[in-house]
Amino acid sequence: MFTRFCAILAKTCMFIAVGGLVAIIVAVITQVIGRYVFNDTPTWAEALALVLVLYVTMLGAAVGVRDAGHIGMESLLVLVPEKVRLKIEYLIHVLVAGFGGAMAWNTGYLATAVMDQKIPTLGISEGFTYLPLMIAGCLIMLFSVEHIIALFRGVDVEPSWH
Repeated sequence: MFTRFCAILAKTCMFIAVGGLVAIIVAVITQVIGRYVFNDTPTWAEALALVLVLYVTMLGAAVGVRDAGHIGMESLLVLVPEKVRLKIEYLIHVLVAGFGGAMAWNTGYLATAVMDQKIPTLGISEGFTYLPLMIAGCLIMLFSVEHIIALFRGVDVEPSWH
């Protein structure tokens, strides 16, 4: 049930990221048309595209952790005995979870520190630029725990797109 929840969450993140990519394309096209066709660049388009890039990349990175789409050390792990390989895999997932936790905690702190400041061209809080990193950190922790549980049970985490 936990794995099913994580798979649905990962798929949802990817759909949101794809929607974000479409929005980035629309914002950039709007900026280009405004600049070269109407000679009046919309001030919000570039800032919006930059904020959206953060959401797209951070959600994609979190899903990459779950679906093992990140760069790994599998080539080295096949050379070690099974017992050692299992311990190294546990260590890797614990370290990745720790990284996700540190990322979530520290960017949460940064988001609260700049929450009163506004992005002038968008009129939204500067804290929204740190929110995707905090969300991704939490997701990375969650997905790493899923991998640890799967290792303990002796099963593989099925990628969310299967």
